[in-house]
Amino acid sequence: MTLQKKQKGELGERMAEAYLQYRGFRLIERNWSCRHGEIDLIMKRGREMRFIEVKYRTNTEFGFPEEAITELKLEHIKKTVETYLFNLKTPIQHYQIDIISIIKICQHKPEIRWIEGV
Repeated sequence: MTLQKKQKGELGERMAEAYLQYRGFRLIERNWSCRHGEIDLIMKRGREMRFIEVKYRTNTEFGFPEEAITELKLEHIKKTVETYLFNLKTPIQHYQIDIISIIKICQHKPEIRWIEGV
């Protein structure tokens, strides 16, 4: 991965984190990984835990950010979430996988879409 791509990914994750914190969530983990893959953000609000996949783009030349999440990618995310939950000492009653899709074109305000419960 190039440095520029990594920096864009980190910027997208920070934007997504701020977006969710504004909605009452707090950060539990960032970039948690295991052999199955990585979870960009793990956020919690009350008793609910959200596993967030962040997709950030600066144009729509190749489609919307969320379109980059294939069935295979989603399977890796699910296995990663299962591994995380298996290793917890305290069971979680409610959790789900969400996508935060961000498009930031030039100097315009970012367009953020929160796709819940994928």
